[in-house]
Amino acid sequence: MALLVTGHVGLLATFDLSSHPAATLFWFILALAALVPAARGLRSLRRGRALAVLGLAALLRLLLLPLPPTLSDDALRYVWDGKVVASGFDPYRSSPDAAELEALRDESWERLPHRDVATVYPPLAMAVFSIAALSPAPVPALKGLLAGADLAACALLVAIARRRGLSPERVAWYAWNPLATLEVAGMGHVDALGVAAAAAAVLLLVRRPGRPLAAAAAGAAAVLAKLVPVVALPAWARQSGRPLAFGLVVLALVVLASVPVLLPGGVPPGLVSYGVSWEFNGPLYEPLWRALDRLGVEEAIASGLDRLKLESGEHDFWNRFYPFNYPRLHARALLGLGLVAALARFAWRRADPIAATGLAFGTVLLFSATVYPWYALWILPWAALCRQPAWLALAALLPLSYLPQHAGVPLLPWVFLAIWGPFFGLLLWRPSWSTA
Repeated sequence: MALLVTGHVGLLATFDLSSHPAATLFWFILALAALVPAARGLRSLRRGRALAVLGLAALLRLLLLPLPPTLSDDALRYVWDGKVVASGFDPYRSSPDAAELEALRDESWERLPHRDVATVYPPLAMAVFSIAALSPAPVPALKGLLAGADLAACALLVAIARRRGLSPERVAWYAWNPLATLEVAGMGHVDALGVAAAAAAVLLLVRRPGRPLAAAAAGAAAVLAKLVPVVALPAWARQSGRPLAFGLVVLALVVLASVPVLLPGGVPPGLVSYGVSWEFNGPLYEPLWRALDRLGVEEAIASGLDRLKLESGEHDFWNRFYPFNYPRLHARALLGLGLVAALARFAWRRADPIAATGLAFGTVLLFSATVYPWYALWILPWAALCRQPAWLALAALLPLSYLPQHAGVPLLPWVFLAIWGPFFGLLLWRPSWSTA
């Protein structure tokens, strides 16, 4: 355990992690290597295992709270969005570059990512951002709130493990994992809020089957923190024993919270921009769009549109489709259809809620065009409880994707292969999710 703490102290000592990518990876690997004997060391404790898990989890998060969020600038955007809300403006319609927000601009505004794109974060996340923005030190306050949510998630996972007769050692693989501590307490990612709500939903499903209202409320909170848990709702509804009641409660709560977001102009443009334009390190997306490009799909579709124009004479109608004819969008469309088909197949299985949640979150990540290291936080708790080797390995490998941004190393081909090669190898070896 001392070596695990040493690795986290090393990350803190490096301080500006983006300026020291090699040192950051060294300390991360050291902490990761120490996780194995530290987790196994819990077996020697006759009592107090859960307390040890949570105590060390709290210490590791406290150690990394002083880190400035340099690997990712998302925390700055969170605080800005909260500031916009607290000032009475609509962050879903006004991007940071909007003229009406000029009076809010400060030094942090100059460092904001994607200033031309309005926010994509759901209402519960925005509420937390607003609370942090009103404090004297917004970024540290935000990180403290999110680290608290992450620690709550650890406690919920301990409760789930107890309910299922699982060793607290499994929870340590999330609670002490350097990816979780770095991305939440260190970089301040809002995913921790949704992970905690998802853990609450699963605990309620495990503890109170057939009584879905509280679980549905927790599921709605997870969706309102970040949209990812939408993919788990069908499985949660099925496992609640009363899927219709579960679904109606989730729908009512999400709609009620989303009305102020949707009424002014429908789906927020920032969300559309993210869905259509964002891409980085997608495990299926990256090779798929390149394959479609090499196969000449764009030219074949353009030729078909030309033929339809000539045969129908409806030039204006068919001309509308040309702007959407490019390999990246075709790949997104194919992966979207594949995701829907995969989730439909998994949703109605009679599966353990723990395994079903991991499977749902893992599936959406595989079909995503964008995979940043903190996206693994959604899957890591369930991979820890199920001891799923491929996804645990991915949590260890995804920080390599910081190299293209901070060390100038191209993502393709070697960094991409170093991340996804071992993962897919382990997934082929053991694809199943089970707490057994």
